[in-house]
Amino acid sequence: MIKGTLESTYREVLVQGEISNLRRPGSGHLYFSLKDDNGSLRAVLFRGSARLLRFRPDNGQEVVVRGRVGFYEVSGDAQLVCDTMEPLGVGALALAFEQRKAKLAAEGLFDQERKKAIPFLPRKIGVVTSPSGAAIQDFLRVIQRRFPRMSVLIAPARVQGAGAAEEIAAGIERLNDGHGCDVVVVTRGGGSIEDLWAFNEEVVARAIAGSDLPVVSAVGHEIDFTIADFVADLRAATPTAAAELLAPVEHELRASISIGRNRLVQAVHRGIERRRAAVERNRGRLGDPAWRIADARLRIDGRRQRAADQLRSGLKVRRQVLARLLERLRQLSPKAQLKARVRRLDRLKDGLHREGRRLVEARRERQRLLGRELWALRPDRRIGREARKLDDLRTRLRSAVDRDLDQRRARVEERGAELRALSPLRVLARGYAIAFAESGAVLLDASSAQKGARLHLELADGALSVEVLGPTTPRK
Repeated sequence: MIKGTLESTYREVLVQGEISNLRRPGSGHLYFSLKDDNGSLRAVLFRGSARLLRFRPDNGQEVVVRGRVGFYEVSGDAQLVCDTMEPLGVGALALAFEQRKAKLAAEGLFDQERKKAIPFLPRKIGVVTSPSGAAIQDFLRVIQRRFPRMSVLIAPARVQGAGAAEEIAAGIERLNDGHGCDVVVVTRGGGSIEDLWAFNEEVVARAIAGSDLPVVSAVGHEIDFTIADFVADLRAATPTAAAELLAPVEHELRASISIGRNRLVQAVHRGIERRRAAVERNRGRLGDPAWRIADARLRIDGRRQRAADQLRSGLKVRRQVLARLLERLRQLSPKAQLKARVRRLDRLKDGLHREGRRLVEARRERQRLLGRELWALRPDRRIGREARKLDDLRTRLRSAVDRDLDQRRARVEERGAELRALSPLRVLARGYAIAFAESGAVLLDASSAQKGARLHLELADGALSVEVLGPTTPRK
């Protein structure tokens, strides 16, 4: 009912959007998604229509397609069955991706010569990812199942949004800083090109390129590619695939192939049962032949693709396991171990010679310093310095005493002048006299002296005793 409703309602539509998740299987059909800011729609362009295109579709291109809406009941997905496609331009993120990719490729960051070998059975794996994401849970679960004794160290980092690229780069640098890791895995789950953009940033690419440890990139799904994938020493299709590559176990691989074979058989049986059920439901009623042929193409192409992917994945993993076993055998050969011991002995011998030269030079430098200190501490040189200091202090003391005496003489002269200016003798010298009563009191008023009283007059030069005759009129 869903299929009939959709396909009868949307027989011919025009859809504009950006191409993403483009796949080109061997059948010649094109599978992709059209997306904008609000949503995404799966689409397919069959081989006959794809051959008529005048350009090569690619991820990030803005296009307008003409077609009809179909419903693929095997997976329960609505999709656009396209007849034509016309380009509108290149998406901003895809253009930035290509430009950055070309720049870093020109600098040699993608060269195979600079890539390091991934160690076989690493003792400790460093993982840069979000500790709350599903990717790390899948990774740890596979490691535990395939090789439980393998140690995993997580460097927490955001894997999406502002600042995520800087945290990823910092995590790679931390794992290189003496934590005993043998390999670094940079991973997160799948998502859109916007979700994965942190792994396209230049700071992450340069951190991977500058890592002393080999780096495995396991970002998104198998069809997702980022700049980190090209710079890394090894790209894994998914976080789970990264765990399988780093922790290979033969019987688990065989079990995986067996499970895949059983799933394929079961899928074929389920497909046959669905076809039988569909024939029973549609018996006596003919549908659109073109749509039925399109549905059959989709099912056959999907089954062929899944079978091919499983076979390629199994062969790839087996080749990698064989290559690592051969490399490990080569490293464990007596000849290789002897060469390694000879190189280590040469390094120790060179280090011993350097250390001996350094000790001799240090002792010579110490003797020179002690000689200079002894020269500076000779008694005659010290006595001379102290004598010069004593002469200098004696001169400064004499100068200070002379300055103090001069200042004291000046103050005495100044006080003497003030005293002389205030002395009563200077008044007597001008012709005045001081009269004292017999009691010794100074007379200030003539009325205080009685007639016949005797007074004592103090003059400037000598003194007189006089008798009061009486008051007189003052001189004018």
